[in-house]
Amino acid sequence: MDFAAGDALGDYEILGLLGSGGMGKVYKVRHRLTQRVEAAKLLLPDLTTDPRSVQRFLREIRITASLDHPNIAALRNAQILGDRLLMTMELVEGSTLKAVMHRGRIPLDQCIEYTLQALAALSCAHAQGIIHRDIKPANIMITSTGGVKVMDFGIARTATDCALTGTGQVIGSPAYMAPEQIACKAMDTRIDIYALGVTFYEMLTGERPFKGAEYQVMNAHLKQNPRPPQELNPSLPPALNGIVLRALAKRPDDRFPTADVFRNAVEGFRTASRQQAIIKEIACRNPIAAPPAPQKDKVDLSFLLLTLAFIAVAVIAIVIILHPALLR
Repeated sequence: MDFAAGDALGDYEILGLLGSGGMGKVYKVRHRLTQRVEAAKLLLPDLTTDPRSVQRFLREIRITASLDHPNIAALRNAQILGDRLLMTMELVEGSTLKAVMHRGRIPLDQCIEYTLQALAALSCAHAQGIIHRDIKPANIMITSTGGVKVMDFGIARTATDCALTGTGQVIGSPAYMAPEQIACKAMDTRIDIYALGVTFYEMLTGERPFKGAEYQVMNAHLKQNPRPPQELNPSLPPALNGIVLRALAKRPDDRFPTADVFRNAVEGFRTASRQQAIIKEIACRNPIAAPPAPQKDKVDLSFLLLTLAFIAVAVIAIVIILHPALLR
């Protein structure tokens, strides 16, 4: 059953449809008592009899409920409506990072800020033992005030789950998947670091590291090294180029070990860049005047005349002392 504006959905009134996916539809709703506007995700009716779909939806509810961070869209409520599952989320007003990138190249300082906020969200999730598994621009919202909200923990798993059940099925978005995720090997939080590295690369260059058909992209993630982002955007500083390439290392052990280490590297780059910019600005506003050229000729001539005068007086004095007869 589809809902239209004005329909009742439990304690909520439907205001409109926000979107739909493989698991359910998302509506803009208003709580009848609090009048708070939220986003409501409703499991599709034909999936309510599928135990795996129900378990996946319940897992998303519980994982999202366990996360409390300003850069993660918050769960507001969850309820069972007859045979339907409903979860209500914080309504994030803004655009996906994917939509923002489609509008044109994002300034460097904004690329860095978006990445730092996304890393803060991942740090929170990873600290809870949760791996997102589907980090990509479409799952990162940019709010109207420039904030970042990581969305959609629908295929998220705990680190233990990924280690035990990481084989057998490719799950995620191939353009952003780490090699071990594509190869269906045991995974840990570093697959999110790789995916955000791909996203960072795309923000900085306007292109993904690998292009082509899906199987070509997956094979490239497994076997090919990406072009250094500096080749696509020559204005990028070498230090930032190195940070991106480390996040995209094929071997997990060669990547940043945690989201915090990744974030510290990006923050360190930003701090150093700001300091250099401040120094340059001060130098431009207050140029150091060149010291006047020393007046060597005048100084030397005055010293010479003074010396000669002193010698002359000394000679006269000696002559007078030694030859008093000259005064008679």
